[in-house]
Amino acid sequence: MITIQELLFSRGLDKKSKAKLVRHKDSRLDLYTWYRYKRQEFLNYQSTQSKDVFNSVEYIVSFIGEEGVLSRFIGVYELKNKNQLEDGSFEYQMEEVPGFEDLRERVIIKWKNAIAWHQWIKNEMEVIQIHPGLHYKQFTDYSDFILDFHELKEIINNQYSDWKRMLSVTKGVYLISDVKSGKLYVGSAYGEDGFWGRWSKYVSTNGHGDNKSLKELIAEDKSYADNFQFSILMLLPRTITPEEAIKKERLFKKKFGRNSIGLNND
Repeated sequence: MITIQELLFSRGLDKKSKAKLVRHKDSRLDLYTWYRYKRQEFLNYQSTQSKDVFNSVEYIVSFIGEEGVLSRFIGVYELKNKNQLEDGSFEYQMEEVPGFEDLRERVIIKWKNAIAWHQWIKNEMEVIQIHPGLHYKQFTDYSDFILDFHELKEIINNQYSDWKRMLSVTKGVYLISDVKSGKLYVGSAYGEDGFWGRWSKYVSTNGHGDNKSLKELIAEDKSYADNFQFSILMLLPRTITPEEAIKKERLFKKKFGRNSIGLNND
């Protein structure tokens, strides 16, 4: 059994330091999305607590709670200062400790006693998985993800088996959101390899997938596809014809409206 403590200590965390393992989980909030795309909001969430739970703590080893007792490692933070706010809560000044970048987001542990969300580091916890990619996340459900282009490239280029298996057997209508302009592109995947085959085309063409409007954006800025996010709008039967799939695609274009789908050419 490999423990998170072994990984941390081998990368320089002082065994004698006063450190706590901290598992953030809130059913009201998508904390992983906050961590990925709204980092400062997540850090504010982490550094403000209603009680002085980090009293005398030097470091926290931070995780985001996932299904069941699974927990994803997101970094080690040193506590620099503490202030008590007017409402009685506590605000901690934290700085991320370098040296753990190769573990961040990749290491999944089994959390002991899910009720106790902060525990001293002496409580050993087993490493369940170390994912191969920096931003790897497991496939869970077709309607349960939004992939930025960097993530999509990693999934396609590394042929992650769970994603490839599920995306290859399914056809449907998908959405590309341009987070910079707010414009949308609605497309359909109806080829033999379903979403996997169609989205592989975007990766191999640096993001444009042979679409005219996307080509123009990427011709002006080769890294423009970093603004794209991919998601699935509707699943379609594997037996669907191209004509039927395109009909469903057009339905979604009407639903979004011409002003929203500014990246489509029809």
